[in-house]
Amino acid sequence: MPRPSARALEPLVLGPEGLRILDQRQLPGTEAWVLATDAAEVAAAIRAMAVRGAPAIGIAAAYGAVLAARICWAEPGPARPCWDQALAELGAARPTAVNLAWALDRMRRVADQHGLDPREALEAEARGIHAEDRAQNVAMARLGAAYLAAGSRVLTHCNTGALATGGHGTALGVVRTAWSEGRIERVYATETRPWLQGARLTAWELAREGIPVTLVVDSAAAHLIERVGISWLLVGADRIAANGDVANKVGTLGLALVARTLGARVMVVAPSSTVDMATADGAAIPIEDRGGEEIWRATGAKAPPAGIAFTNPSFDVTPARLIDVLVTERGVIEAPDRTRMAALFHTALHEAD
Repeated sequence: MPRPSARALEPLVLGPEGLRILDQRQLPGTEAWVLATDAAEVAAAIRAMAVRGAPAIGIAAAYGAVLAARICWAEPGPARPCWDQALAELGAARPTAVNLAWALDRMRRVADQHGLDPREALEAEARGIHAEDRAQNVAMARLGAAYLAAGSRVLTHCNTGALATGGHGTALGVVRTAWSEGRIERVYATETRPWLQGARLTAWELAREGIPVTLVVDSAAAHLIERVGISWLLVGADRIAANGDVANKVGTLGLALVARTLGARVMVVAPSSTVDMATADGAAIPIEDRGGEEIWRATGAKAPPAGIAFTNPSFDVTPARLIDVLVTERGVIEAPDRTRMAALFHTALHEAD
């Protein structure tokens, strides 16, 4: 019998006054909202992690383009240079998530087709991108959940739920659907340092919906997989290369290696907008480094200790050989490689251009 679900989260809401963003930095303690009234404020919210998750970043950027159009086409003089500059600022907000550039490219094509005053068409396109992502999440969730046997225990990393997407979620969408179908016994969520997206966001989303969740420190994952009997590692993606290599939140590579060693399977769940067929492999994916303050600040220190260098990559790359199943709304690829990726995505992506 299907289990009931909680009220759906709506972390991005476009209105006449601007874009309301549920501030993920303040969850779970406070449900506070940021109001962005122009593209610069949306870009700042993306950089500062008020909104995060590859699909959500793309949606927010599309709405940022709408806010820029409202301003640029309302002012005297040529509007397009003003709007193009705003989109350049949005595009530079975070480099790894391919959804950001994908969404802005869609908005540019609409502006090209409605040159005199594209404001109405741009808003319709942005809302369409948002609605498409929600529908894709539900489709992926059904496909991925079918791989989980009844009573499965699964491990997640970072946050791949409604907060990271247009609603429902990618990997966490699979969890939601599998739980409603009685396939999941318990979810184990890593803290996901240094921003603790798993501790603050994933655990909060799951507990909010009554899905049994246990929070673990990142370094306990190997012990957990070996002792508890994890069936699947379920993760999302910020960019997927043409050979099936996956860039995702840093720590995913280590979890995939441990899962493979200890007998758990690895499932990546991401929309086709995350697939970048122009990037040959994971080595060509740019990896964002966010600076050391995010590391030392987590210790409670007010300033970094002297004489210590820091590196803080936000992402790592998991090679395709470690992935058992790649789930997108277009279909599922088992044991992804360049040939299987091309068969599912190459023609479709060129037709979309």
